[in-house]
Amino acid sequence: MDPVFLIDSYATERVKTLSVWSQFRDADLELRIEPRARTPHEHFVHQCVSEDNWMRTMLGIESGLPALPARETRLEFLRHYAAASETRLASLRARDGGWFDGSASFFGVERSRAWILVRRLTHTAHHRGQLTLLLRSLGRALYSTYGPTADTGGLFQNGACVVYRHANVEELLEAEAEGGTWPALPGPGTKPVTERRS
Repeated sequence: MDPVFLIDSYATERVKTLSVWSQFRDADLELRIEPRARTPHEHFVHQCVSEDNWMRTMLGIESGLPALPARETRLEFLRHYAAASETRLASLRARDGGWFDGSASFFGVERSRAWILVRRLTHTAHHRGQLTLLLRSLGRALYSTYGPTADTGGLFQNGACVVYRHANVEELLEAEAEGGTWPALPGPGTKPVTERRS
């Protein structure tokens, strides 16, 4: 198989994850909206530990870093996940199609490495969705992750735009080290922001 789309997907997913993480404030990290829910801090921990475990034990990809940053602050999580995921991305780019077609153990079941990586991407997207709901529960505006949001104009079919906070990981880390930047958002506009709201 041609693995380029999987590698490109991992590259964009790491940017999306870091972008959502960066939208939290330091004071938000221990927010628990329901006793059974993870805090943002716990989500960051889960992402780092889970991805490290999947990549090492299922795909044989080592980042050379511990699963978690030495200091568990928002900025250090951003820096740590950026570094670990960049190393993993470089390792994925060095693999050929045969490696992706090959099999590995996924919780005791043999699956192709391509299948395992797709599951990793969807696992990450699932938790990122939970974090965007947490941002909404705090009354925060949302920048784009996959497309427009209610804060970037609403629905695509109504001409809404995509507004990312940062162009790339390097820009994100530099901005966050200086307190973050918040590009202006156009807001929802005059048309409905969902297909079922009139």
